[in-house]
Amino acid sequence: MAEPLKFKSPAAADAAKKAAEAGQAAAEAGADAMRRASEAPAALFSEMTKRFSEMRFPSVIPDGSALLAAHRRNMEVLSNANRLALEGAQAVARRHMEIMQQTMTEFSEHARELSAAETPQAKAARQAELVKKSYERAVANIKDLSDLIQRSNAEALQVLSARFKEAMDEVKELLEKSGGEKA
Repeated sequence: MAEPLKFKSPAAADAAKKAAEAGQAAAEAGADAMRRASEAPAALFSEMTKRFSEMRFPSVIPDGSALLAAHRRNMEVLSNANRLALEGAQAVARRHMEIMQQTMTEFSEHARELSAAETPQAKAARQAELVKKSYERAVANIKDLSDLIQRSNAEALQVLSARFKEAMDEVKELLEKSGGEKA
C-alpha cells in the first residue's frame, strides 16, 4: 500500500483531501455518464420500435404483396442491366485485345518494311507514311471502342429507365388505390 502524502500545513492537507474527493466524484460521474451513453442506443431503438408499432397508417401503406412483387421486378431489371453492362465490358475487352494483336502484327510488318528500304530518304518517306497510317488506325480504333462503350451504357440505361417509369406508375396506382379505400 502506498504511503499517504505528508503535508507541512493542515490547509494543504485539507485542500488535497478535497481535491481527491472531487476527483473521485468526477470519476464516478464520468463512469455513470459512460454507462448511460452505452445504454442510450439500445433504449432509443427500443423506444422507436415501440412508437412505430403503435402507429397506424391504414391508407398509406400499400399492399405488401404488390410491394414485394415490385421489389422483385426491380431486382430482375437491375440484374439485367448489370448483365448488359458486363457484356459490354467484355465486348470492349475483346475488341481491345484484337486491336493490340493487330497493332503488334502491323508493328512487325513495318519493321520489316523499314529494314528493306535502301536509301535514308526512302526509309524516312516510308516511316512518315507508316506513322500516318498508324495514327489514323489508332483514331479509328479509339472511336470504335468509344462507340462500343456508349452503346453498352445506353442499353443498360434504357432498361433501368424503363423500369423506373414502370415503378413510378406502380407507386401512383398504389397511392390512388389506397386513397380510394380511405374514402
